[in-house]
Amino acid sequence: MKSIGVVRKVDELGRVVLPIELRKALDIPIKESMEFFIDGDQLVLKKYQPQGACLMTGEISSENQVYGNGQITLSTEGAVLLLKELQKALV
Repeated sequence: MKSIGVVRKVDELGRVVLPIELRKALDIPIKESMEFFIDGDQLVLKKYQPQGACLMTGEISSENQVYGNGQITLSTEGAVLLLKELQKALV
Protein backbone atom coordinates (compact mmCIF):
# COMPACT_ATOMS: atom_id res chain seq x y z
CA MET A 1 0.00 0.00 0.00
CA LYS A 2 1.30 3.44 -0.92
CA SER A 3 1.19 6.42 1.46
CA ILE A 4 0.29 9.78 -0.05
CA GLY A 5 1.52 11.71 2.97
CA VAL A 6 -1.86 13.14 3.99
CA VAL A 7 -3.22 12.79 7.52
CA ARG A 8 -6.75 13.84 8.52
CA LYS A 9 -8.46 13.78 11.92
CA VAL A 10 -11.88 12.31 12.56
CA ASP A 11 -14.26 15.07 13.72
CA GLU A 12 -16.82 14.84 16.54
CA LEU A 13 -19.41 13.42 14.10
CA GLY A 14 -17.03 10.72 12.84
CA ARG A 15 -16.32 12.43 9.51
CA VAL A 16 -13.05 12.45 7.61
CA VAL A 17 -12.44 14.85 4.70
CA LEU A 18 -10.90 13.39 1.54
CA PRO A 19 -8.48 15.94 0.07
CA ILE A 20 -9.52 17.45 -3.28
CA GLU A 21 -6.31 16.19 -4.92
CA LEU A 22 -7.20 12.62 -3.93
CA ARG A 23 -10.81 13.00 -5.11
CA LYS A 24 -9.64 14.36 -8.46
CA ALA A 25 -6.99 11.66 -8.90
CA LEU A 26 -9.54 8.90 -8.20
CA ASP A 27 -12.42 10.63 -10.04
CA ILE A 28 -14.65 10.84 -6.95
CA PRO A 29 -17.29 13.53 -7.64
CA ILE A 30 -19.38 15.30 -4.99
CA LYS A 31 -22.25 13.11 -3.71
CA GLU A 32 -20.50 9.90 -4.87
CA SER A 33 -21.55 6.88 -2.82
CA MET A 34 -18.66 5.16 -1.08
CA GLU A 35 -18.46 1.67 0.38
CA PHE A 36 -16.42 0.68 3.46
CA PHE A 37 -14.60 -2.61 3.98
CA ILE A 38 -12.43 -3.95 6.79
CA ASP A 39 -9.31 -5.90 5.83
CA GLY A 40 -7.65 -7.06 9.03
CA ASP A 41 -6.86 -3.82 10.88
CA GLN A 42 -7.26 -1.64 7.78
CA LEU A 43 -10.24 0.34 6.53
CA VAL A 44 -10.72 0.21 2.76
CA LEU A 45 -12.83 2.87 1.04
CA LYS A 46 -14.15 2.14 -2.45
CA LYS A 47 -16.59 3.75 -4.89
CA TYR A 48 -19.93 2.03 -4.44
CA GLN A 49 -21.07 -0.05 -7.38
CA PRO A 50 -24.41 -1.84 -7.01
CA GLN A 51 -24.20 -5.61 -7.40
CA GLY A 52 -24.96 -6.64 -10.94
CA ALA A 53 -23.94 -3.28 -12.44
CA CYS A 54 -21.95 -3.34 -15.67
CA LEU A 55 -18.31 -2.47 -15.04
CA MET A 56 -18.14 -0.33 -18.19
CA THR A 57 -21.56 1.38 -18.38
CA GLY A 58 -22.96 1.08 -14.84
CA GLU A 59 -26.14 -0.40 -16.32
CA ILE A 60 -28.07 -2.74 -14.02
CA SER A 61 -29.99 -5.41 -15.91
CA SER A 62 -30.97 -9.05 -15.59
CA GLU A 63 -29.36 -9.45 -19.05
CA ASN A 64 -25.87 -8.59 -17.72
CA GLN A 65 -23.34 -11.43 -17.81
CA VAL A 66 -20.79 -12.29 -15.11
CA TYR A 67 -17.21 -13.19 -16.05
CA GLY A 68 -13.87 -13.84 -14.36
CA ASN A 69 -15.15 -16.02 -11.50
CA GLY A 70 -17.76 -13.43 -10.58
CA GLN A 71 -15.33 -10.49 -10.57
CA ILE A 72 -16.59 -8.74 -13.73
CA THR A 73 -20.18 -7.93 -14.73
CA LEU A 74 -20.82 -6.64 -18.26
CA SER A 75 -23.84 -5.61 -20.27
CA THR A 76 -23.79 -6.36 -23.99
CA GLU A 77 -22.85 -2.71 -24.66
CA GLY A 78 -20.19 -2.84 -21.94
CA ALA A 79 -18.68 -6.00 -23.41
CA VAL A 80 -18.42 -4.31 -26.83
CA LEU A 81 -16.78 -1.22 -25.28
CA LEU A 82 -14.31 -3.36 -23.33
CA LEU A 83 -13.46 -5.42 -26.41
CA LYS A 84 -12.74 -2.25 -28.40
CA GLU A 85 -10.48 -0.92 -25.63
CA LEU A 86 -8.62 -4.22 -25.41
CA GLN A 87 -8.14 -4.33 -29.18
CA LYS A 88 -6.69 -0.78 -29.14
CA ALA A 89 -4.35 -1.71 -26.29
CA LEU A 90 -3.05 -4.78 -28.12
CA VAL A 91 -2.21 -2.95 -31.36
